[in-house]
Amino acid sequence: MAIITLISDWGDRGYYAAAVKGAVLSLMPEARIVDITHRIKAFNVAHAAWVLKNAFPAFPEGTVHIIAVNTEESMERPHTVVYYHKQYFIGADNGIFSLLLEEAPEKIISLNIPQEAESLTFSSRDRFVKAAVHLAGGGSLEELGELREAVNPGIPLKPIRDKDGIRGVIIHIDDYKNIITNISKKLLTEVVDKRPFQIQIRTGRVQKISKAYGDANPGDLVAIFSVNGLLEVAMNEGEAASLLGVKVGDAVIVEVTG
Repeated sequence: MAIITLISDWGDRGYYAAAVKGAVLSLMPEARIVDITHRIKAFNVAHAAWVLKNAFPAFPEGTVHIIAVNTEESMERPHTVVYYHKQYFIGADNGIFSLLLEEAPEKIISLNIPQEAESLTFSSRDRFVKAAVHLAGGGSLEELGELREAVNPGIPLKPIRDKDGIRGVIIHIDDYKNIITNISKKLLTEVVDKRPFQIQIRTGRVQKISKAYGDANPGDLVAIFSVNGLLEVAMNEGEAASLLGVKVGDAVIVEVTG
């Protein structure tokens, strides 16, 4: 069965998601439509890339993802389809693809599907849907436009390391106010080795990595590695980000103490 997903910054009070779903079903009644989320921060491609990057590996081959975040097209940011790990991703090439993908995609196409609506402000419905249905139905990627060699670069934030520590940043705060950093398990293990260390986020400090939230007492901070292999600081039965007063982009320090 054809699977088409939607991720957007539309929120859940408007008609946009329903209109896109209706357009899909008008062309492909048998399609299965999955809402990844419509609560991406407005125009925030980094947030969208983070969510989709962690969601798409769970989907089967052939899934088509419509990325309805900051979709305005220009000569520098064409509407684009990329084929990556046997799935398709449709959106504006505003840097999101380079943030989303770990390596170069297998194929990149600039869409040349005509947008027949008089307004050019709803490309997710009027253009992306046509491409998604074409691909979900087994159509050729090359029929949708011109091949490109690369996508536009985003601005990935990489941690800074030295022999005695790591300086990273908060890249995501989830709905539980858990803090996800850009420090990987691999990097922390390489730098810390078996030496004592502490993780510092503003006034909060954690001195070990736990396996589960419940390893800390209720109300205490706990550090774990998330399922995606990134360092996460949370509070057992509490809201770490609210307590510490932090936001995305704030510093995270891992310091070797011995």
